[in-house]
Amino acid sequence: MREKPGLLDYARRWPLQLWMWLVGLFLYAPLAVLVLMSFNDSRRTTQWRGFTLDWYRKVFEDAELVQALMNSLTIAALSTALSVVLGTLAALALWRFRFPGKPLVDGAFSLPIVVPEICMGVAMLIFFARVMPWPPGLPWPLSLGAIVIAHVAFSFPFVAVVVRARLGSFDRSQEEAARDLGASQWQAMWDVVIPHLRPALLAGALLAFTLSLDDFVITFFTAGPDTLTFPVKVYSMVRFSVTPKVNAISTLLLLFTIILTFIALRLQARAETEQKH
Repeated sequence: MREKPGLLDYARRWPLQLWMWLVGLFLYAPLAVLVLMSFNDSRRTTQWRGFTLDWYRKVFEDAELVQALMNSLTIAALSTALSVVLGTLAALALWRFRFPGKPLVDGAFSLPIVVPEICMGVAMLIFFARVMPWPPGLPWPLSLGAIVIAHVAFSFPFVAVVVRARLGSFDRSQEEAARDLGASQWQAMWDVVIPHLRPALLAGALLAFTLSLDDFVITFFTAGPDTLTFPVKVYSMVRFSVTPKVNAISTLLLLFTIILTFIALRLQARAETEQKH
């Protein structure tokens, strides 16, 4: 039977627990203040006057802000889908095949992760201005294509890293057994490898979606004059004054992110449970 922790054990453990609580307070206290101030019945975010829901009503009455949020969600969804496909294919190629220059290709895939975002934004600006100009005046959502391509360029390496880490725990004998039983290469990939990668695919998709939805620098450089995304819109609003309307839309986005994370974690846990059985 395991012995009950003594007083000395608690004395050794409390500094670490205190540090964890302080770190958690440092990380989440600003978010709690933001949510609280979104219900403030005052235009000044530094003075509390009372509780109100008017700022949430004004958020949905602001057509430009809602359109900017829809643009960001559309860009995030498209870039996530493309990033998951490209990142998974890149991870499978680097895991399965040996070819000349593989270390160079592996390093090139990691380059967008370590390159400063401002450099990535300037590079994308030059690319779309000189190398492949994006045609102006395209209908929505084609007008968002340049931003989607830019987001995929820096998002899919993160997916590749997550998927490749998951592939490290894969037993190749399972795929070989499927091939011996008559499955084709694509059938073995779809029925054996992909179920093993499902938790990594969900984690990579969530990471790519979050990176795209929160990005400001690269979007600022690649957005056209008629294209407005949520981070750019919020930045333009903050330049003049921070009103509780900004806090309200940020709270809604935070709630959406929490719900999305919860769904992804539940799907990941279900996938791991099905894999064990």
